[in-house]
Amino acid sequence: MPGAPNRPPEKTPEVPVVPAAPVPPERLALRRLVPTRVALLLDTWKGGPSPELTTPFRKAEDAFGKADYPAALQALDLLSVRFAEPRWTTLPEPFRFLRVPIAAPVPPHWDPDHALSPPEKEAKKSRKTADEQLALARGSLAWAGAHGVDTSDLAPRLEAATARLAESAGLPRFYEEIDAIWSGLHGRLPAPKGGPVAAPPAAAEPEEA
Repeated sequence: MPGAPNRPPEKTPEVPVVPAAPVPPERLALRRLVPTRVALLLDTWKGGPSPELTTPFRKAEDAFGKADYPAALQALDLLSVRFAEPRWTTLPEPFRFLRVPIAAPVPPHWDPDHALSPPEKEAKKSRKTADEQLALARGSLAWAGAHGVDTSDLAPRLEAATARLAESAGLPRFYEEIDAIWSGLHGRLPAPKGGPVAAPPAAAEPEEA
């Protein structure tokens, strides 16, 4: 209508994000603990991984065995930071996913996800995590099979997980298969070489004159 005041365009209301069902902490820990063990068993570590890497891993294993899952995840967080340090040998694919992600700072408008709605961002993040879990499961089973660990009962689970991930809304069933793989592998794998960090020697007491 001529002369009508200008009005800003109406905004499309955002679709509220429906929070996903919480994942049991023991499953979250196991999804990281088992592939981390395989990563520390790789031939990448000449003579075995450093105690600076095996010590937090053993703390995570010990906490997991005591059902202290927050402590296990905290130790795994520390190890993921250590994995990203340049002084260590670079982990091969897909075990690089176990490193803490260090993204280069970029302006918001350069971020390809900047314009996505919250539900789209959450869906993309969930799919990325699932892709990484599938790659880690495939890499872990390949290592185990090549080193004499019987995984014949777990191979069909991997095939099923791959099929589930290709389905729309198939993530819950996908994780049923993935979690079965991690539960099956846990306890079958050998311990990584290298022990905990040795305590420094006690200072000698000065001799009496």
